[in-house]
Amino acid sequence: MVEASVLEEQCSRTLLDTDFPEFGKRVPGKVRDAYLQSGRRLLLATDRISAFDVIVGTIPFKGQLLNQLAAFWFERTRMVARNHLLAVPDPAVSVVQECRVLPVEFVVRGYLAGVSDTSIWTAYARGEREYCGHRLPEGLRKNDRLPEPILTPTTKAPRGRHDELASRAGLLSSGAISEAHFDAAERIALDLFAEGTAWAEKQGLILVDTKYEIGLDPEGELCVVDEIHTSDSSRYWHRKGYEQSLEADRNPKALDKEYVRTWLVDRGYRGDGDPPELPENVRCEAARRYIEAYERITGSPFEPSLEEPEARIRENLRDFSSQKV
Repeated sequence: MVEASVLEEQCSRTLLDTDFPEFGKRVPGKVRDAYLQSGRRLLLATDRISAFDVIVGTIPFKGQLLNQLAAFWFERTRMVARNHLLAVPDPAVSVVQECRVLPVEFVVRGYLAGVSDTSIWTAYARGEREYCGHRLPEGLRKNDRLPEPILTPTTKAPRGRHDELASRAGLLSSGAISEAHFDAAERIALDLFAEGTAWAEKQGLILVDTKYEIGLDPEGELCVVDEIHTSDSSRYWHRKGYEQSLEADRNPKALDKEYVRTWLVDRGYRGDGDPPELPENVRCEAARRYIEAYERITGSPFEPSLEEPEARIRENLRDFSSQKV
């Protein structure tokens, strides 16, 4: 585990934005900035953290952790589904194949959890028993395991706007996606979730829910893009103590950014207006949890780069580009 003093020092040199025009046209995202090149793109994972589809601050080493954990999962799941990863030339950068991303986020849920206004638990607590086209049984408690994992898709909103819950029937009727693409992507998402669930269990964790982005590669084949099973796209709980938490009506101990989301909710923020500023102790605790998640999931220690991030990225990408020529 990285020492607390290192986390505190890194708070003053997190990577909030990127500016590398020499590497292509920049396309900013919520957390990653993409640089478009011929047939491929560079994905730079910043230290930004989002909650309720809003950028709420930065977390020390988050970009490095996010990028390296995504690379771990892309390599581990190549036998389950095709993905876009080509190379990792820097701790916070991935080189990926250019794909046309489907206009749907494929969210898979295994548990009745969440605190947002659109979460499955919030809907269930309101008395709703149909969620994204799935019928939910009576008698479930908060954080209970669902009878089986379910796909609860959302639309993909532009940056600064909120994704919206959807269903297979609604997406097909709107023409947002074809039936063939939706059904094939659903199979991929559920297979990936099963693989992630099995691995997490071996590591003493529970993969609660996650989201996948899927696109079409140049050959028209479905290809998983963006990230898989990271602490940004997924919710993890510790398996130890889960049953006791249920009985005591407490939230299970988590390893993901739900900590930051809960901190915001406790202060009355749910995505509307300007978020409260994250204090240093919250940023460091979030970083500690990201690091713990990385090490628990991969089984390997996290080795952070302490170099100034922009100079390091520029040098590593320049070296990578020269090798590819």
